[in-house]
Formats: sequence, C-alpha cells, structure tokens
Amino acid sequence: MSRSPATTDPIQVSAQPSELLPACLDPARLPAHVAVIMDGNGRWARRRRLPRMMGHREGVEALKRTLRLCSDWGIGALTVYAFSTENWSRPGEEVTFLMSLFERVLARELQALERERVRIRFLGDLEQLPEGLQERIAAAEARTAANTGIHFNICTNYGGRRELVQAARRLAEQAARGELDPAAIDEAHFEAELLTAGEVDPDLLIRSSGEYRISNFLLWQLAYAEIHITDVLWPDFNEQALLRAVLDYQGRQRRFGGVEPLLLPDA
Repeated sequence: MSRSPATTDPIQVSAQPSELLPACLDPARLPAHVAVIMDGNGRWARRRRLPRMMGHREGVEALKRTLRLCSDWGIGALTVYAFSTENWSRPGEEVTFLMSLFERVLARELQALERERVRIRFLGDLEQLPEGLQERIAAAEARTAANTGIHFNICTNYGGRRELVQAARRLAEQAARGELDPAAIDEAHFEAELLTAGEVDPDLLIRSSGEYRISNFLLWQLAYAEIHITDVLWPDFNEQALLRAVLDYQGRQRRFGGVEPLLLPDA
C-alpha cells in the first residue's frame, strides 16, 4: 500500500540517471518526453470505500514516484494532465479540494524540486485558478526556470482544442497587424504559439485506468506519440507499470508515416 502524504519523503531526483536505469531498458532508445493522462483516482477510492479525495491524495504520490523514476532513468521531460477545462463541471467540493491540494503540494515540494534541479511549468489558462494557487505557480516557475534537470510540465485548466484556437487567434492577430504574412504561416510558426513551445513533442503517451481516448490532451503534440494503455489505476501506478510502458515503447517500430526498408535475402 502507498504511504500517506504526511509520511512520504520529498521527491528525490538522481544526478546519475544512467546508473539507475533498469538493465532491461535500452538507454539509446528511451523516450525523450513522456506524457501521462493520470486517470482512475476516483475509482481507486471507490473500490476501497474511501472518499474520492483520498484517491486524489494517493494520485499525488503516484505522480511523485513517476517524476522520480523518469528523472532517474534519464527521460528528459514529463508532462501530466492534472486538471482539464472540463473538470470544472465536477462537484464544487471536489474542485475546491483539488485546488487546495495543488497549492499544498507545491508549497511542500518546491524546495526539493528546486534542489534537485527540476524545471517546473504549468500549462493552461492559469488566470482562472484561485489567486493563492496562481502565486504559488508563479513562484515555482520563477525559482526553477534555470534548472537543468528534467522538465516537469503540469497541464492545469488545460484543453487541447482551446490551446489550438488560442494559437490560431494569436497568429491571426499578428497577420492583422501586418507583422506576419499569412502565406508564411507553417508548422513552426504554429508550434511557437503553443503552450509547449520550446519542448520536444512527447514520444510516449501513457493513459492509466484502461480508458482508450486522449481526452482533449496535447492534440497537436501527440501526432506521432506511441500510446500505451494500462489498466492500472493511477494511484497504483509504480515502477513496474512505468517499466512496462517504456518496454512497450521500445518494442514499437516508429516509422512516422514511412515504411520499413525491404530486407532482401542474401544472394
């Protein structure tokens, strides 16, 4: 069983990832960027006849484990779906709890993240979040901006369609002001307006709890990501679950729309 938040040590990130990489993984074929849809907190709690809030608390512990492992193994970026634009429709008590949980976790973990050189960014429409949480987020991003460790991106009040619309609007405004020729707009221009600008696209998407959809998450960025679905509920996601996901990824043939070369028999 997972330890309770009160007794869990702060996130520890190794400075020597190669020494901690499981022997069964190929260090030359690791995903550079892993994206995760963290699903199943409510079901995890319901199966144990616990309040949904307990599932969210244990979900934080799973996130800390995953960040630690990705950093230890040498994965350069981890982007997680923490709160979607649609999640505001949940019961008010649950939304309030989640906002408070985000704020408490940031306050508790920021020093460890900073010490271990993790760079943290929050992606989404942050102005809709409670003021206290916005202040915590701004402080965390400022204090870790120059860190050279794993890039840890937390999508909060995020929606993929909204991100695309906002990017298109900014390009249209530039064109209307005469700053950009519409004929010159290409993928690079569009990517520069996304919230993930400057980050490589995810190579691997993991979705927990057995759901087979991407739920409006990183619609542009996941164009060529390998998708791994696990039945594991997010609070139970652990080293073995991540290992299975990366092994699955390393077993894929990544063709990016091309074909494998034809191997002719020896003469």
